[in-house]
Amino acid sequence: MPRLVRETFGAGDTSWLDSAHGIANCRTELLDISAFTPATHYPNGYIPSGTPVAKVAGLLVPYTSAEATVAGAGVLTGHLFTDQRVVGTQDFAVPVLDHGRVKAAKVPQGTDAFTAPVAAAKRAAVTINYR
Repeated sequence: MPRLVRETFGAGDTSWLDSAHGIANCRTELLDISAFTPATHYPNGYIPSGTPVAKVAGLLVPYTSAEATVAGAGVLTGHLFTDQRVVGTQDFAVPVLDHGRVKAAKVPQGTDAFTAPVAAAKRAAVTINYR
């Protein structure tokens, strides 16, 4: 008998989106779950929609918003488009919004407040208009 799991999916909090532009063109990337801390990034068992991410060694990690960090985790790759349920320690594929319009004040970022990147080097991988 196969193991069946019942899951309920919702839209999550997408109040961080400022328009529908770009949502049909999210790209798929692999998330490095070991880089995310349960108590900080997914205390409820899921990483919230809108979480900013960076790409390091081909895998998504939490984005570092410190303006002086312009390499590795300091280069914004985009925002997780949907809530991502975390089960176990296996890396998994996620949809990433890398262009469009975003409300910076509504972006979830663990315990820190998100700061929209200003330096060109921090925004090189995205075309996002922050307000």
